[in-house]
Amino acid sequence: MIKVKNTIGVPKYKQIIYSIEDAIKNGNLEKGDKLPSINEIRNLNKLSRDTVLTAFNELKNRGIIRPVVGKGYYVSSENISIYQKIFLLFDELNSFKEDLYNSFLKNLGEHIQVDIFFHHFNENILHKLINDNTGAYNYYVVMPANLKNTSTSIQTLPKDKVYILDQLHEDLSDYPAVYQNFEKTLFDNLTKASHLIEKYTKLILIFSKDKQPKGILEGFKMFCENKSIPFEILSETKEEPLVRGELYIIPDDKNLLKIIKKLRSQNFTLARDIGVISYNDTLLKEIVEGGITTITTDFNEMGKNLAQMILNKKQEKIENPNKLIIRNSI
Repeated sequence: MIKVKNTIGVPKYKQIIYSIEDAIKNGNLEKGDKLPSINEIRNLNKLSRDTVLTAFNELKNRGIIRPVVGKGYYVSSENISIYQKIFLLFDELNSFKEDLYNSFLKNLGEHIQVDIFFHHFNENILHKLINDNTGAYNYYVVMPANLKNTSTSIQTLPKDKVYILDQLHEDLSDYPAVYQNFEKTLFDNLTKASHLIEKYTKLILIFSKDKQPKGILEGFKMFCENKSIPFEILSETKEEPLVRGELYIIPDDKNLLKIIKKLRSQNFTLARDIGVISYNDTLLKEIVEGGITTITTDFNEMGKNLAQMILNKKQEKIENPNKLIIRNSI
């Protein structure tokens, strides 16, 4: 079934791959079938063990075969059109991450399989997912979020196969990445809007330390201290009524909706009674309450840049662009 010829100009490990692919294509091998052992292929074709292993590892990374400890290798998929597999680990799925994911797939093109996983801001889940999938993929894309000690598991992966997404921690700074500079983004964009912010008596950041990037907190504090503006940091929306003259910086949509609900119940008007700046733009924010001012990044661009880095095997760091969209909420 698996034959290697010395007279053709195709590398021997490639000939092994082509033989197995042809056997699957012709129906001689089906999902669940056991392959000849590495020693059988080596002895039959007078090859080195490393040559056979190279072929098997490529097929394993593409998800076509799988090893079973103590038994050998088995056919796990008959889809031989997949040439590369990518492990994609997100923190959670929302509309922004969906845009990123769709852009990533679109720009990768065909014959690349992307398997998506979620750690839900749980360090143990992140470690388990990485450990369980080590060696099964060609590339690993990890969104560490604000979790600590993520490098412990990430460092077990081949360094040239890892890409970091969104937040770039200091202990991951040696890896290629498409990232956001949250501290700089918030400070710079609040500064751009300072002529509209100066009328407010107090700035309030609703910040979840478990889910929100620390850079948002640092950029907010830097701006308020630089401008000598009174400020407060809350973990969630207060039960008390809203106070006129306050401006809310709200990174998550759940607390944004709570503030809007309170606003309506108190017959307040945005930009007249209180102000709101949200994070990450959506179609809803264009419409609700006459439009919500947002600080946003381009998730489609993030997905595109990530795909191009992988396709071109680039090892670089790209800071994703951001912008301030001023609407009627400040």
